[in-house]
Amino acid sequence: MSSVRKVSFATRLAYGSGAIAYGVKNNGFDYFLLIFYSQVLGVDAGLVGLALLLALLFDAISDPVVGYLSDNTHSRLGRRHPWMYASALPVAVLYFMLWSPPESLTGNALLPYLLGLAILIRLFITFYEVPSSALAAELTDDYDERTSLLSYRFFFGWLGGTVMAAITLSMFLVPTETITSGFLNRPGYATYGAVAAVTILVTILVTAIGTHRQIPRLKPPPPRTPLSPGKIFREIRQTLANRSFLSLFLAAIFGAIATGMSAGLSYYINAYFWNFSNDQVAGLSLSIILSAFIALFIAPIISRRMGKKRGAIIIGVVAFSTAPLPVVLRLVGVMPENGDPLLYPIILCMTIVDLALIICCQILIQSMVADLVEDGEIRTTRRSEGVFFAAVTFTRKSVQGFGVLGASLVLSITSFPKGVPPGQVPAETIYSLGAMYAPTLFVIWMLMVSSLRLYGIDRAGHQDNLRALSARRGGEPPTP
Repeated sequence: MSSVRKVSFATRLAYGSGAIAYGVKNNGFDYFLLIFYSQVLGVDAGLVGLALLLALLFDAISDPVVGYLSDNTHSRLGRRHPWMYASALPVAVLYFMLWSPPESLTGNALLPYLLGLAILIRLFITFYEVPSSALAAELTDDYDERTSLLSYRFFFGWLGGTVMAAITLSMFLVPTETITSGFLNRPGYATYGAVAAVTILVTILVTAIGTHRQIPRLKPPPPRTPLSPGKIFREIRQTLANRSFLSLFLAAIFGAIATGMSAGLSYYINAYFWNFSNDQVAGLSLSIILSAFIALFIAPIISRRMGKKRGAIIIGVVAFSTAPLPVVLRLVGVMPENGDPLLYPIILCMTIVDLALIICCQILIQSMVADLVEDGEIRTTRRSEGVFFAAVTFTRKSVQGFGVLGASLVLSITSFPKGVPPGQVPAETIYSLGAMYAPTLFVIWMLMVSSLRLYGIDRAGHQDNLRALSARRGGEPPTP
């Protein structure tokens, strides 16, 4: 009997909404953790960065190992759900503790506390994120259904992080009678931590419970065999020895560098290059929700009409050519001047459309990861959803820091001044910033898109893999 099936709307919502947990956690780590522990609690900023780096290095081992172990889990709850249920309460409690440290610890004495919690939070969120992401390749074998499933995943991930940040900045991190800056409001961070922890707990359980009834239909684990560290890492290496995986691996590297650089320079471009106000920058941030909503619908359409690889390349070329275009147009004197009433609406509209295309490209690439599963099973006789998703996810996480380093180099090369407010930086420095920013990002993004050319699984190849696996199992081949 064919394992190809449509996924109900309720299951799509349950699967997709689970990304809110990861979006909330990532947003907190990326935007609030450094300023909270350095400016509010007094930990040296360099030590905070070191703690986060060490926690990330721990992911280098935990991500693929958790992926492998979830692929080989034997339980009455299947391969993925035991990990998802087990992660919910620990990661929520630990995340709450991160933002409510003991009053008795101050300054650099908090470093062991921060490091320990950062490692444990990353570990337990990996227990959830890797197995739950891998469900995309198990809930359906259908080429286009996988893209639709992951569209929901990306939409809710962007939604969760963006909305939580907006709520935090507008309701929790606000000035009081005794605290002049909202960013220094320690009780506000504690409130954020509590709300974020509950959100993480609820969304993990929604995904686990909402997909629970699918357990009997999911893929069974391989036969039990003795496990050892050597066997685990040997089989992980065999699984990932794949040209199509290499394609996505390289794309993840270049994409992460470009994303890190873009994020690191976003404030400089918006506040200094365009001279936008804080409210205007906040509006650009909230527009991400609309971009993600657009991508939710167009990604499956692109998958059906163009195929994933071709669609990702075409959409990627358009998106990543458009991303630096406003800066290029300003450099050649075409864009309205700063302060012109037309400038902000133009940038806002271009940002919404371009980010929607970028998210669409990301969805298609992630769906291409799902199609590696059957190709890998043909070669190794093992289903390794967890290993594939974990490897690409870790690559993206670990390399993004190099993008931030690249952003720092751009600022150094352009001699960008410190402590100077927007509007007072010399015009030649602003021009140099734009002249470095646009071509550098364009080249890195194009390297990412070019890497996708190595990917070798199209719709027909995926169907061939399904037929071969069906014949191997003695079942009926799936219909295209």
